[in-house]
Amino acid sequence: MTTVKLAHDTWLMFQRQMLMMLRNPVWLAFAIAQPIAYLLLFAPLLRSALHVQTQAQAYQTYVPGLLTAIVLIDGLFTGFGLLAELRSGVIERARVTPLARPSLMLGRALRDVVTLLVQAIVITLAALPFGVRVGLGDLALAYLLLAMLGLMSVSLSYALTMKVRHEETLGQVFNTVGQPVLLLSGILLPLALAPLWLRRAADGNPFYWATNSMRALFAGHDGAPPVWQGLAIVAVLAILSVTWSVRLFARAVW
Repeated sequence: MTTVKLAHDTWLMFQRQMLMMLRNPVWLAFAIAQPIAYLLLFAPLLRSALHVQTQAQAYQTYVPGLLTAIVLIDGLFTGFGLLAELRSGVIERARVTPLARPSLMLGRALRDVVTLLVQAIVITLAALPFGVRVGLGDLALAYLLLAMLGLMSVSLSYALTMKVRHEETLGQVFNTVGQPVLLLSGILLPLALAPLWLRRAADGNPFYWATNSMRALFAGHDGAPPVWQGLAIVAVLAILSVTWSVRLFARAVW
């Protein structure tokens, strides 16, 4: 299997998955409903909690964390869609086509990453009236980070789905793993406000580094160490996650 064939087959699968998703545009409204609610109902409480002078400063701190949370939560739960396709026999029928087996997974993962980025763009635009401002270069790096983060969480979700293959167990795994990871990422409030032991525990959480990187980019500090540390950590973990999920998918017996 050549790289050209893999890229071609992945592109074909991505196009098919995007077409299927666009036939049901209602997904976008439901996908952004909860983040918008947090943006409107939770962020106004942060000014006093963060001890900042303006509400815009509070949103400037909160929105990067909210974008990270969207990628984490929605990315992890994409496995339920794969599970439904496994149960209905869609994956089994696709595996007998001439398409390269890794492309069946990669095409789906790219569709999910695009979906997550669309949500991130909508949330960013919704935050502009609240005073959030970020340079185009910094925003491009932030979206690159979110894309790699999404690829990582989606690939992990697919790999765990192929290991578990049961809705109830899968939901428990995602909630058990996702909740502490989410809380230790500092998405709601910066962990600089937390006690020392909690900050030390967060050091092993890649989403904590990603959140710090996002906040530094939204603050215009694209050369700061947290930016490149977060990008490097997430890039390595994304590669490992994709490799794991693709190998599981190619070798699995349905």
